[in-house]
Amino acid sequence: MSAWRATVLLACLVTAPFARAETLDGALARAYAANPNLAAGRAGVRAIDESVPQALAGLRPRVGGDAQLGVLDSRSVSDTMETTNNDPTTLGTQHSVQSGRAYPRAGLLSVEQPVFDGFKTQNATRSAQSGVLAARQRLRLLEQRVLLEAVTAYMDVLRESAAVRLQQNNVQILTEQLRQTRERFQYGQITPTDIAQAESRLAAGRAQESAARAVLEASLGQYRKTIGDEPKRLVPARSIDGLLPRTREEAEEIALVENPVVVAALHDADAADLNIHVAEGDFMPKLSVVGNLFTQTDLIARGNRLLGASVVGKLSVPFYDGGLTPSRVRQAKEVAGQKQRDADAARAEVRALVRANWGAWVAAKTQASAAETQIKAAEKALNGVREEAKAGQRTTIEILNAQLELLNARLALLSAQRDRVVASYAVLGAVGALSAERLALAVDIYDPSLHFEQVKDGPIFPSTPTGN
Repeated sequence: MSAWRATVLLACLVTAPFARAETLDGALARAYAANPNLAAGRAGVRAIDESVPQALAGLRPRVGGDAQLGVLDSRSVSDTMETTNNDPTTLGTQHSVQSGRAYPRAGLLSVEQPVFDGFKTQNATRSAQSGVLAARQRLRLLEQRVLLEAVTAYMDVLRESAAVRLQQNNVQILTEQLRQTRERFQYGQITPTDIAQAESRLAAGRAQESAARAVLEASLGQYRKTIGDEPKRLVPARSIDGLLPRTREEAEEIALVENPVVVAALHDADAADLNIHVAEGDFMPKLSVVGNLFTQTDLIARGNRLLGASVVGKLSVPFYDGGLTPSRVRQAKEVAGQKQRDADAARAEVRALVRANWGAWVAAKTQASAAETQIKAAEKALNGVREEAKAGQRTTIEILNAQLELLNARLALLSAQRDRVVASYAVLGAVGALSAERLALAVDIYDPSLHFEQVKDGPIFPSTPTGN
C-alpha cells in the first residue's frame, strides 16, 4: 500500500460526525489568531517593551510643581495709656483690637535636567533593548509550541476518529464471525470452545471500541483547548518534508543559529553583561542642572508679591555607600556568568532536541512503510485462513487471530501516519522555523516591533497602543 493509498484509507475512515471540512492549515491559523496563551504572551512582550522608555528616562528632564493656597486670620490687641476726662494728672488704659484676613499664596516650578549619570542610562537602555529582543524570541518559542500543540491535537483527533471507525468495523466483523461459528456448531463442525473463543474476542472488541471512544473524547477536548472550537470533518494532512533540511547535520547547524531558545539565551547574556556596567555607574559622579521659578505673596506688606528664579548645578560624588555598590557589581558579574552558562546549556538542549525529533521523524516514515507492508500481508493471510477454514484446515481461533493482526496493522498505520506528520512539524520547530509565516497560513502575522516603535521614545500619555 503506497503512502497515497494510506492517506486515502485515512480519508475514508474519517467521515462525519463532523459537518464541514477542516484543513490542518485552517486549524493552525485559528490557533495562531485566537489561542489565549499566545495572546497572553504577546501582552507580556508589550509590557517588556516599556523597559526601554523607562531606561531612557534616566537622562530626561523632570518637571514638577507645587502650589499653596491658604487662609490666615489675624487679631492683635494693644494697650495704650491715655489721660481721662481731660485731666492730665489722670491716666487710663485704652484697649484697641485689630483683626484681618489674608490669603497666602505660593507656587514653585522646578526643572531638573540630568547631565551625567555615570553612563547608567546608556547601558540600562541597551540592556533593556536586549531584554526586548529576548522576549520576542520567547514569544517565537511560544508560537512554535502552540502551533505544534495544534498539529498534535488535529492529528490526534484524525487518528482517534479513524481508530473508532476501525474498532466499530471490527465489532461488526466479530459479530458476524460469532454468528457463523454458532451456525457451524449446529452442524457439528466445531466445538463449544470455538464459540467461547468467538464470544471472548467479541467482548474484547467491544471493550476496545469503548476505549477508543474515550481516547477520542480526550483528543476532542485538547483540540478545543488548543484551537478554540470544535473540530469539523478533518481533512487528512501530509507531513511537511519539503520544508525540512536535507540532513540532520544541516538541521543542527540551522538550529544553533535560529532556534529561539538559543537566540533568547544569547540576548539574555548580552543584557547581563550590560547590567555590570549599569552597576558600576554608581561608582561615578552624577551631574544635573536644577532650575526653579517661584512666587509668594508678602504677608507683611499686603499686595506685594515675591517672584524669583534660580539655576544651580548639582554635583554628587559617591565616596562610600556601606559596600552596597561593590556588592551589586559582584552580583551582576555572577549573573552574567550564569547567563553565559545558560547559553551553552541552550545550545546543548537544542542540539539534543533536533536529534530526537529527527530520529522520531525518520522512524515514523519507516514505521509507515512497514505498516503498509504488514497490512498487505495480513489481508492476504486472513483471506487464506478463511478459505482454509472452509475446508476444515483452520480453527476458529486462527481466523480470529488473523483478523486481530489485520486490525493491529491498520491501527499501526494510523499511528505511523500521525507520528510522521507531527514529527515533521517538530523538526521544523527544533530548527526554529515553525511559524505562521513559514507555513504561509492565511492569517495576519503579529509583528511585535509595531508596539515597540510606538512606545520606545516614551510618549507622555499613559494610554496603551494595541500594537496589532
